[in-house]
Amino acid sequence: MATFSFKGQNRKGEVISGERIADSRQALALALRREQILLVEAQEKKARSGGLSKFEFGGNPKPKDLAVFTRQFSVMIDSGVPLVQSLQILAETQENKKFAAAIKGVTNDVESGNSLAQSMKGFPKIFDALYTNMVSAGEAGGILDTIFQRLAVYIEKAVKLKRAVQSAMVYPIAVIVIASGVITLILWKVVPAFTELFESMNVDLPLPTRVVIGASKFVGSYGILMAIGVGILIFGFKAYYGTPKGRYTVDKTLLRLPIFGPLLRKIAVARFTRTMATLIASGVPILDCLEITAATSGNAIVEEAILSVKKAIEEGRTIVDPLKASGVFPNMVVSMIGVGEQAGALEAMLTKIADFYEEEVDAAVADLMTAMEPVMIVVLGVIVGGIVISMYLPIFTLVGQLSK
Repeated sequence: MATFSFKGQNRKGEVISGERIADSRQALALALRREQILLVEAQEKKARSGGLSKFEFGGNPKPKDLAVFTRQFSVMIDSGVPLVQSLQILAETQENKKFAAAIKGVTNDVESGNSLAQSMKGFPKIFDALYTNMVSAGEAGGILDTIFQRLAVYIEKAVKLKRAVQSAMVYPIAVIVIASGVITLILWKVVPAFTELFESMNVDLPLPTRVVIGASKFVGSYGILMAIGVGILIFGFKAYYGTPKGRYTVDKTLLRLPIFGPLLRKIAVARFTRTMATLIASGVPILDCLEITAATSGNAIVEEAILSVKKAIEEGRTIVDPLKASGVFPNMVVSMIGVGEQAGALEAMLTKIADFYEEEVDAAVADLMTAMEPVMIVVLGVIVGGIVISMYLPIFTLVGQLSK
């Protein structure tokens, strides 16, 4: 990213000048064209001393920190506190050093004459495209305090939705990992002791016992290789998922899973409708809304569907047809969006859909956890109990023989 000082001309013929951060001169011209400004002259500025490198220490702020910052900023602006002073106060109250440094950087850029949105675009790891576009719309409409309120609500709901996803995915993974560790430990340390006992007793071992002893010997001999193999598989999966084809294939497979697929589909619908409703209500142009929403969808299939909607609108068509053709969104959602579009109440309809599906996600996660907990316990009990019983079977047989 580079900083450009530019001069442009709007539709009224007025000269517009300022500074913008962009990847290149072409990207700058494209961004200005969206704001109906024709780029006349642009010059790249040299990086200032104490640039972004000093903000690389420490972790990025959590979404909760960003939500609190946004709410506090909204209250200050609504109370009439000047913009720069608000930023200075908020920078001093941040516990996260990287976040505080970023706010100070935004403050310096605003004092230099840049708009708030332009200044925030210089810190894309803190303020993403959705955030900066909404701030830009708020500055243009003079409703910055309202925009920050909407942003705070959006971030809080996004955090809640993310927690639902984590609850649905982390619990079974954690149980599987713990169960695998317990079983491996039993096969590695406990079973060999029984094996030595059985060999000294010279008894015929039942099939279940021979299977468990074989598994124990395999773990003892190839345990390190197994661990390396699992590591290679995880690394290979991440590398594959990092490619466009891999991400598309994995995301498509996830949506087709029998239990998690419908849940992930509901999450995708909730995220799409909430993001679109927030952006439209803030006055962001519809094409920019779709582009931002696609980038924040979190699923390649959903992203493709949203981009097809954008293409359809650019061609003069409605939202409904490409949404229905994608097969990602339920017919009820598509119909409601179509009604909202025809009635000129798209934002209100998207908000209602988002509220409904967020409740659906909460209920689905609760049901899934309720059903999964006993299943996991039973599976783990059967496996561990089966190993224990198979180890005691020869002892039971020997006791029976001795009692005769």
